[in-house]
Amino acid sequence: MSYNQNTSGKMTNYRWIICAMLFFATTVNYLDRQVLSLTWKDFIAPEFHWTDANYGDITAIFSLVYAIGNLFAGRFIDWMGTKKGYLWAIGVWSLGACLHAVCGYATEHVVGIHSTAEMLSATGAVASTIAITSVYFFIAARVVLGLGEAGNFPAAIKVTAEYFPKRDRAFATSIFNAGSTIGALVAPITIPSLAGYFKEIGVGNGWEMAFIVIGGLGFIWMGLWMFMYNRPNENSRVNAAELAYIEQDKHEETVETKSEEKEEKQLTFLQCLGYRQTWAFAIGKFMTDGVWWFFLFWTPAYISDVYNLKSDSGTAQLLIFVLYAITMLSIYGGKLPTIIINKTGMDPYAARMRAMFIFALFPLLALFAQPLGEYSYWYPIIIIGIAGAAHQSWSANIYSVVGDMFPKSAVATIIGFGGMAGGLGSFLINKGSGMLFTYADETQMAFMGFQGKPAGYFIIFCICAVAYLTGWIIMKILVPKYKLIVVK
Repeated sequence: MSYNQNTSGKMTNYRWIICAMLFFATTVNYLDRQVLSLTWKDFIAPEFHWTDANYGDITAIFSLVYAIGNLFAGRFIDWMGTKKGYLWAIGVWSLGACLHAVCGYATEHVVGIHSTAEMLSATGAVASTIAITSVYFFIAARVVLGLGEAGNFPAAIKVTAEYFPKRDRAFATSIFNAGSTIGALVAPITIPSLAGYFKEIGVGNGWEMAFIVIGGLGFIWMGLWMFMYNRPNENSRVNAAELAYIEQDKHEETVETKSEEKEEKQLTFLQCLGYRQTWAFAIGKFMTDGVWWFFLFWTPAYISDVYNLKSDSGTAQLLIFVLYAITMLSIYGGKLPTIIINKTGMDPYAARMRAMFIFALFPLLALFAQPLGEYSYWYPIIIIGIAGAAHQSWSANIYSVVGDMFPKSAVATIIGFGGMAGGLGSFLINKGSGMLFTYADETQMAFMGFQGKPAGYFIIFCICAVAYLTGWIIMKILVPKYKLIVVK
């Protein structure tokens, strides 16, 4: 084991540089996801004659692939290591993001149409063929994107477990996890404008270049990661003082520490399934991940459907920007367990569970989003923002729970398993939402005084509101107290 050459008395802080890289990767991750949600309603749907159900199918399949990818991504990251594994993950998802740009050309080639004008003016069976064909191509691109993106959080959490002691992991996680908020924050003020600009100057229909420009950011990150990352005990930029700080939990992890210097023992999938801690994490993710993804994928459509504001309009962009600006409050969510630990002396798990209970209460406000939206579109946007901040705070802590209880050699695998469960929950809510909104629109369904699509959105908001409290109760029943898992 090579100890570090930089041994000056003052502790280096290179771990925060690594945390910044994780933040950048997560930002790019969410930007790539958002391109479709911010362009489909006003740029893509008219060209390909999509319905809400078509879009729901695409997002649902993406969620399902992401779920399956998470099951293997964690194992892949554990096997490849964080440096190479992360490079593979972001390379694949950046390629997938760029592939969306050729879906229009591929559809025209297969259907036998030679211009966008013909696509837009198509009716009847031809329009139906265009819709079905284009959906298949977009699904193919989303499959590649989903497989790559599945590696982001297993890799990032594993890096966090390598570079931060337990007491700081939730805070570090909340910082890099805020990249998802920044990505969602930057997306509405850049992506529709990019699409509109390229459409105006005649480069395709505009949306194609939005996918290429945003997708290309991942390749820039790869170049930086290759030169900046090594494990702490192999990194010349980390001095002895910082390494000692990073490894302050060593006395609690004797078995793991010995294996870290040699070859770490791995948990098999069957062994993972034998721990209640695994199922607690997975159920917590299953119940709540879909809520965030629903807000991420459907809020632009909600603004367009209910308030008739196009995604590239100034008002719509401001609404989405404010929504995700509110979610930035989540950066303090990872700090709450540390405050609880310092004041009460609780173990990290107990402190995180207390914090997560607090965060689980805020999404209950979503019960009032649709009713208050009758008075102003600002009310549901503010409420969704608060719920989003609560989700990100919840997410930072639920990820850190894994690092608290499982050895580092198994962290990415458990994160991947939980990510799969979260992806399945996201599949169900996205598929169900698309079907529900199409049905509600066609039948003018009524619910609690609302009719048509507003009624459909109200139903989904109610589901989102209670998801966190339900997930927390199940987690607490499965794992009432902290217990460190040791691989023998």
